[in-house]
Amino acid sequence: MDERFAVPDATNNSNRILTIIAALLMLAPAFGQGMTKGMMSPPANVRPPGLKNVGIEQHLDQQIPPDLNFRDESGKPVRLGDYFGKKPMILNLVYYNCPMLCGEVLSGLESALRVLKFEVGKEFEVLTVSFDPRETPDMATKKKAEFLKRYGRPGAAEGWHFLTGPQESIDALTKAAGFQYQYDPKTGQFAHATAIMVLTPDGKIAQYYYGVEYAPKDLRLGLIQASENKIGTLADQVLLYCYHYDPTTGKYGAIISRVLQLSALATILALGIFMTALIRFGSGHNGRVAR
Repeated sequence: MDERFAVPDATNNSNRILTIIAALLMLAPAFGQGMTKGMMSPPANVRPPGLKNVGIEQHLDQQIPPDLNFRDESGKPVRLGDYFGKKPMILNLVYYNCPMLCGEVLSGLESALRVLKFEVGKEFEVLTVSFDPRETPDMATKKKAEFLKRYGRPGAAEGWHFLTGPQESIDALTKAAGFQYQYDPKTGQFAHATAIMVLTPDGKIAQYYYGVEYAPKDLRLGLIQASENKIGTLADQVLLYCYHYDPTTGKYGAIISRVLQLSALATILALGIFMTALIRFGSGHNGRVAR
């Protein structure tokens, strides 16, 4: 056969394609690193003026003391450690007679939980703890009934706990969580910041989320990460690979380098499939011409 009309050898073509793919794989991480270089984060502690003793001091990876004594909404004595060792948890510190802000925190949390496919009591638990030692289990019962009715999912009563306790337990808990508040005797109210915390199953602080509205996507990823990937799906694992929790903002943000790596891999796979199909088509066509 005339060499001018010969079809290239399929094996040689395959080797060339594999060489190109390997080169692209080596370049993708370097390109991603260049895109993320120099990114800055805002300061970690920004407190309102005039509220010296009010704020959130992050204590990431801090162990919440398991031996602290509280009472649940039924009045039963419990220790915080009674809730550890099972599932990841969301901890929020409020007081049930709060005229405004604590209600907003609970409403924002319930709204986010209602969007999640995860269910309270099944994949995770919630600990709502009053930092006012004057409050009673009866007040906790009423607050629990209110928010369980809003949440509206069966089984949540077993996983969302409303606690009250003595001053010494409250002090130890708020100190461990970095939750700083101040009582105003003139108004009989507390000045306090707003945040919720995600805890690991063994009671260590994994993440903080600030404000009174919480992104369901961030909460979902936070719970999955706190559980050490024992809950969630394969798609969630891909998202956690591409997104990183930023403690300065209390949110997840995209890691550009990893997004680019996955995009490059997807492109390379598509290219490889396309070239393989072309080679097979060429080989088949060459065989038919030879016959």
